[in-house]
Amino acid sequence: MMEPIYSVSDLSVSFDRQVVNKVSFDLVPGRCLALVGESGSGKSVTARSLLGLAGTGSSVTGSLRLNDQEMIDAKNRTWTKARGRDIGLVLQDALVSLDPLRPIGREVGDALRLSTDTKPADIPLRTVELLTKVGLDDPQHRARQRSEQLSGGQRQRALIAAAIAADPPIIIADEPTTALDRTVQRHIVDLLGSLRDEGKALLLITHDLSIVEQIADDVSVMMDGEIVESGPASRVLTAPEHRKTRQLIESVPMRATRPARAPAKAVLQGTNLVRIFPGKGSLPDRHAVDGVSVALEKGETLGLVGASGSGKTTLARLLLGLDTPTRGEVTLLGEPWSDIPEQERRQRRSKISIIYQDALSSFDPRTRVGSILADAVSLGGEPSWKRASEATKEKVYGLLDDVGLAHETVHRRPLHLSGGMRQRVAIARALATEPEILVSDEPVSSLDVTVQAEILDLLDELQQSRGLTQLFISHDLGVIGQVADRIAVMAEGKIVEIGNRDEVLDNPSHEVTRTLIGDLDSGA
Repeated sequence: MMEPIYSVSDLSVSFDRQVVNKVSFDLVPGRCLALVGESGSGKSVTARSLLGLAGTGSSVTGSLRLNDQEMIDAKNRTWTKARGRDIGLVLQDALVSLDPLRPIGREVGDALRLSTDTKPADIPLRTVELLTKVGLDDPQHRARQRSEQLSGGQRQRALIAAAIAADPPIIIADEPTTALDRTVQRHIVDLLGSLRDEGKALLLITHDLSIVEQIADDVSVMMDGEIVESGPASRVLTAPEHRKTRQLIESVPMRATRPARAPAKAVLQGTNLVRIFPGKGSLPDRHAVDGVSVALEKGETLGLVGASGSGKTTLARLLLGLDTPTRGEVTLLGEPWSDIPEQERRQRRSKISIIYQDALSSFDPRTRVGSILADAVSLGGEPSWKRASEATKEKVYGLLDDVGLAHETVHRRPLHLSGGMRQRVAIARALATEPEILVSDEPVSSLDVTVQAEILDLLDELQQSRGLTQLFISHDLGVIGQVADRIAVMAEGKIVEIGNRDEVLDNPSHEVTRTLIGDLDSGA
């Protein structure tokens, strides 16, 4: 094995408390080390410390030797030089990391200007070369587009292009595939693997063991700020020694046994739905939803699955009454829903609620949980916890009980909660109006596998106890297989396959479904 290019020894990080405790590992050229753990385990703080970005008020001790240079007490100027030239960083959320107002070519060009000696006249050509290397189609056109005009996978490729602009020998990828569909995940992992094969040292921060299995050479498992197990990936994943590693492996979603359901009345129905977005300039119109008919039966969970850009989110917005179909109609509880005045729709909106993927972005980070839930319970009439009536407060406490959160959570802000706790608050808010239908839009995609399992169990318990009907949207067939009674598969704006869960998963009739299942079986 080659000599390490980055050696971490007894790394400890503390703020008002210890969050990383005596962590040690090596990054070696041509190898991928996966740092695995739940939310709050300390893995992301560890990664940021390797870049000199532990954060304001942090105390960092131990040893960080980069190219035989001790970095633990390095000045900001030294760290700034190392970032980009020696270490490239790929973050989870490219939409946040990339400036939405600037073309991605400018973003990559800035990385070249700051971290390389590329002549200004050569930067446009070098930018296109980098976008080509990371697999973006039509790179000259993509360079002129802003991040919001790209798909999730395209944005992640652009972020990787910026990270490798200076050809750094080390890449740190922090949850680089979270919330991407399985097919796009596989492509991004393949891209990172090719960088590893070129001789780069790759540190992968993730909670997704299927990604670890696909790309990692070595694995270190973190828990409560410490590494509790390390070793070759083949050994750690097949013969784990620590209970936390076993728990992570056992928490990977598996198909659940669900009792057969008798046909029931449709409570939410879309008929011949079409949604066309006009093309800009010379671009053609885009049929985001193209002739879709779908019905949600009372008490069931319908899993809606498809790759990025398949149309599933647009279809969900039409069913929720948040967008109007170009053609077709939606009915809610047997009455018109899509073709009615907004004032009338608002009066009935309490019957259908949504749980979003990113709970943090759907909350006002300045507002405490008590005010968020009081506002939802009172339908906007009591937006302040301090001024809320006793009846409203009792309802809020009841919701917290239902989702497994302590009453003192009302005094906390979403930013200070873990990902799983935020998602429980999001579920409580969705239940505040006592809906009959829940639309769950990727509700667990950004959570680690153990928290995923807890949230899925909670949703199942609530569905049974409240008699809810659920539309569950996901790119992950593993999750869909755990929760759904029926599955609808979308591609290019159409439902290409729909049927009972076991039928679809065991005997898929469409190539898109077979591809999604193949990606799942391969661990992509």
